[in-house]
Order: sequence, then C-alpha cells, then structure tokens
Amino acid sequence: MEQYKQEFIEFMIDCQVLKFGEFVTKSGRNTPFFVNTGFYRTGAQLRRLGEYYAKAIHDRFGLDFDVLFGPAYKGIPLTVATTIAISEKYGKDIRYCSNRKEVKDHGDKGILLGSPIRDGDRVVIIEDVTTAGTSIQETLPILRAQGEIRPVGLVVSVDRMERGQGTKSALQEIHETWGLETAAIVTMAEVTEHLYNRPYKGKVIIDDVLKASIDAYYEQYGAGQGGDAHEQ
Repeated sequence: MEQYKQEFIEFMIDCQVLKFGEFVTKSGRNTPFFVNTGFYRTGAQLRRLGEYYAKAIHDRFGLDFDVLFGPAYKGIPLTVATTIAISEKYGKDIRYCSNRKEVKDHGDKGILLGSPIRDGDRVVIIEDVTTAGTSIQETLPILRAQGEIRPVGLVVSVDRMERGQGTKSALQEIHETWGLETAAIVTMAEVTEHLYNRPYKGKVIIDDVLKASIDAYYEQYGAGQGGDAHEQ
C-alpha cells in the first residue's frame, strides 16, 4: 500500500473522522464503521484533506477538467479545500461549485454557490463517502439542469466496498448507470489491512472482535460474493 494511503488512514483516525462501533448509514444499513468528514474542523486539517483529494483526482482523472462540484452540505468545504490544493500542488486553476439545499430568490440568485455551470463544462464530483449510491442520483440531475455538462468522474475519500442497489458495488453501479469513472483515496480493504492487529499510538483499533464484525457486515452487504473485506 502506498505511503500516502497509510498516512490518510491515520489522519482520519486522528481527526475522529473514521470511527468504529455501531452506526446507521444514510441507506439504513447498520454498520460497524462510519466515515464523517464533518469532523475535519480546522484549517490545517482541511488543507491536508484537500491535498489527499487532489492527489487522488490527479492520479485517476488528470487535471483536464473545468469544475469541481461538491453536493451540499459536506461537499462545500471539500470543493474549496481541494481546488486550493490543486492550484498549489499542480498549478492548475479549477473552478469550484456547490449547490444550495434551497433556491435563493434574492441577491446571488439560484441553486448554485461558487462558479456557474456552463455548457460543455467537464465536471468532477467530490463526495465524502458513497455507500449505496443514493447521493449521486440527486446530484447529477442538479448539474444537468444547469447546462450541457460533461461528467468526468466521481471521487470519494473512502470506498466502503459494498453493494449498491443490486449485487455490484455502489461505485461500479454508478459507473454503469451514469457513465461516471470513480476513484477513492482509500478503500475499506486498505483500512482494514493497515489497522488490523497493528497498534497505532499504542492502541489496536481493529482487533479480532471488530474484525469479525466487519467481516459479518461484508457477508451481508459486500459486493460480489461477500466475505472478508480484503476480498471485496
């Protein structure tokens, strides 16, 4: 596993973004792990997060696109931090855009924040994490209502590696349904590999008990044939 992936996993732990316990996802699944980018709360954390996203975007999609779009609300700081990082790290000035939950009818009117969407714009969508692919079903219609865009891809921080609406992974379904290429900074298989029975700051985060819970979760919700997270 690349060094930056290991660093990102530990970064999520330090920021309390990646947590283990009992949680319920947006799609209603009971899960032993949860990723909440709302816990990135300082300028230094957002700067570093933007750098990880920028690298993932650069490595998967290149920089030949026009707009980075982040769905409200969590996508708003993600777009800002990542476009700044792309500018500083790669010297490319990408426009950023997000949507409002409610259309504004005065001042800067409309549903968008940041850059307007123009016909022909090549757009990369940035999200925190995709579990069942429900968010993208809301995001693409918003974008396409603004103009004749050209969706380039979707980037998330963590690929949860579980089924979407059918038997394939959520990211694979997004690719097949919407024609979007997808990328993640890390996968849950990589998270498990890095943390399982390995002390971090004097503590084993994924021990045998938690590993069994993660395996059981993937037996139920894992893409493909299910089983251990390393096999997804």
